Amino acid sequence: MVTLSRKFSTTAVPNPMLSQPQPQNTTTTQFFIPFSQLQQRKPLESRLVSILDGCTHLTQIKQVHAHILRKGLDQCCYCLTKLIRMLTKLDVPVHSYPRIVFHQVKYPNPFLWTALIRGYGVQGPFLESVVLYNRMRSEGTGPVSFTFSALFKACGAVLDVGLGRQIHAQKILIGGFASDLFVGNTMIDMYVKCGFLECARKVFDEMPMRNVVSWTELIVAYAKSGDMGSAWELFRGLPVKDMVAWTAMVTGYAQNGKPREALECFERMQDAGVKTDEVTLVGVISACALLGATKYGNWVRGVAESYGFGPTENVVVGSALIDMYSKCGIVEDAYNIFEGMKERNVYSYSSMIVGFAMHGRAHAAMQLFHEMLKTEIRPNKVTFIGVLTACSHVGLVEQGQQLFVTMENCFGVAPSANHYACMVDLLGRAGRLEEALELIETMPIEPHEGVWGALLGACRIHGNPDIAQIAANHLFELEPNDIGNYILLSNIYASARRWDDVSRLRKLVREKGLKKNPGCSWVESKEGVIHEFYAGDMTHPQYAEIKRALADLLDRLKAKGYQPNLGSVTYDISDDEKKLILMNHSEKLALAYGLLNTESTDAGCTIQIMKNLRICEDCHAFMCSASQVTGREIVVRDNMRFHHFRDGACSCDNFW
Repeated sequence: MVTLSRKFSTTAVPNPMLSQPQPQNTTTTQFFIPFSQLQQRKPLESRLVSILDGCTHLTQIKQVHAHILRKGLDQCCYCLTKLIRMLTKLDVPVHSYPRIVFHQVKYPNPFLWTALIRGYGVQGPFLESVVLYNRMRSEGTGPVSFTFSALFKACGAVLDVGLGRQIHAQKILIGGFASDLFVGNTMIDMYVKCGFLECARKVFDEMPMRNVVSWTELIVAYAKSGDMGSAWELFRGLPVKDMVAWTAMVTGYAQNGKPREALECFERMQDAGVKTDEVTLVGVISACALLGATKYGNWVRGVAESYGFGPTENVVVGSALIDMYSKCGIVEDAYNIFEGMKERNVYSYSSMIVGFAMHGRAHAAMQLFHEMLKTEIRPNKVTFIGVLTACSHVGLVEQGQQLFVTMENCFGVAPSANHYACMVDLLGRAGRLEEALELIETMPIEPHEGVWGALLGACRIHGNPDIAQIAANHLFELEPNDIGNYILLSNIYASARRWDDVSRLRKLVREKGLKKNPGCSWVESKEGVIHEFYAGDMTHPQYAEIKRALADLLDRLKAKGYQPNLGSVTYDISDDEKKLILMNHSEKLALAYGLLNTESTDAGCTIQIMKNLRICEDCHAFMCSASQVTGREIVVRDNMRFHHFRDGACSCDNFW
């Protein structure tokens, strides 16, 4: 392991990198400049540094360097420090031009040393920056704050926390940097990048002075680790909350599956009068997408337009809104956004293609894909996930296979495990389970849980417990604590009436102490309030009315031929008990609430229901019949796709 030298000298010694011996008593003659000359030189140095700062090509830098030499500034550390930094910025290899410039300086100051140390820290090899630091110290030159910040950044870039701790110790040993905000913030950043959040927090807590960067770095780190409680605690203590800090909280909540909190935080941000940018807007729009909350989405869209980030002009916000409206079940509004955009990129096209796919509109997705190919925009990995998903949801096997082959051959997009999962899903849904299994076994990359999960789901559709067992065994290794895999395999066994295997699995679940995630559905009221329902939940204020409305609807459906699908309940209990369980499924409760709270004059109004789990066969049939009896369109978003129930039929054609 690389270590820092402990043998430091406090006296200046000749630079060993210089090839020629130094004359005696040069220090005095080297640094004595008459005041009149100094007055003339300083403006020239500042002007040259300013010119260097505007250079964008190596040729320009060389021209300025020539001027530096002609003006006798070849030993001016101020100019040469800027020269080396600009060379690093233009990715000129440090060991060539910048190092030669450095070697020609007889007495480099700390800033010139730091410029070269930073260059190696940015470009590599990183260890050379440590060697340079040791050499600088051995020659009696003390570090400045930029020296430590350059080294800490380099340690963070290569994730070397051991060396970072040594440099941390050097900072303490040398002293004088305890109050340096720049050094403290780069230390926090280094520990965060290396995965030592507790150390970063300790540095933060011990800093005598902090700025908004100090707070925000740690807030973002907590959010990325999923600890929104600690993030909120820090945020609450931040004296002045700027847009970046607010954005960190909004996006943190959204990315950690807390959309309600994200929306509440964004609302507080607006009340505080803090301006927003497209990053904040994308975060809160994604929260609306998670909730499926159209009214909140429309409100955020209005905020975006008031700040000049409307979807017509801003492609980033426009793409996010396409995704949001698609996930809220209003794919027509998503397409209207897409059509109105003055500029489109691969993300806007991909969002719209994925939106069509999740709603089962495969032909619209394919048509838009082919329209995209006529432009200069090239499809990316997400685009192909969208078109493959579209093919899967409507059973376009041959077309999907052709796309899978051409994505790399024609577009240079190498298939990832997610693309293979789409192909397994495509083949599996079509009943070609053996072919899907063969594809997994011949994959050039390691299949992840999504690949085996697609195969297990297909086995449920087609009732193949043997291949299901193979898929489940892999899932039990990849996701040993995911109860969903155990339940799905148990349901497959139950459908095949293999009760001994069902008992064995249930015993295993009990031994592992796994708990089933409760089914949850939610619906947005006309006022924009989100109402949640859990399976068997009796806590809603309107529960008595919901129960009566559901019983009345059931009677009407039975008169039209509906019969509960008792196979959707895998427990070995009586038929009456199974019927009771089915009638208390969360999506049925949400539907009854939607019907109750819609005026009779709103007969054409769509009822939109979001669900955290896959919709069962019985609820699917129930929704189909309910759409016919009530004359209402019912949209259900489960964890797989959207189902549009209209006039007794579903958009998925019972293929999901």
